[in-house]
Amino acid sequence: MNLENYIRDIQDFPKPGIVFKDITPLLLSLEGRNQCLQQLVAAGANHPIDKVVGVESRGFFFGTLIADRLQAGFVPVRKPRKLPFQTLSESYALEYGTDSLEIHADAIQPGDRVLIHDDVLATGGTAAAVCRLVERLGGEVVLCSFLMELTFLNGRQQLDNRPIHAVMTY
Repeated sequence: MNLENYIRDIQDFPKPGIVFKDITPLLLSLEGRNQCLQQLVAAGANHPIDKVVGVESRGFFFGTLIADRLQAGFVPVRKPRKLPFQTLSESYALEYGTDSLEIHADAIQPGDRVLIHDDVLATGGTAAAVCRLVERLGGEVVLCSFLMELTFLNGRQQLDNRPIHAVMTY
């Protein structure tokens, strides 16, 4: 099955010159969604995983399912002021400024083996910030997992040779 058939290109979204990779058709397809999940779980099954960290918001769709299949806890990483408990924050660069992400301060325990999941690896800033959050809490990032990687944006360079798995590459 070619999962790329379930990804819709949206021209000039969210701004002119950007081609947005819409995963809605993949989410709508039971067959496509299950095939994608099988590949994501298989990549994680090669590592002992204690926690799966899902990145807001499209990383939540498959992140909770991966955690369930790997019998691991699920940890949401969110935009500022969205989590109700004490948080740890990490900033990262955007082409037009900076943004930040937060994690609950008690979500990762020292020594936890962590799989980080998001929908897209693009420039790598978001994923690198999440890796730093996990490591600041004492966790070990054992795999960075993505539905797709946009290789032309060189996001892997931001992840300092951490193991990466992407179901699809563009």
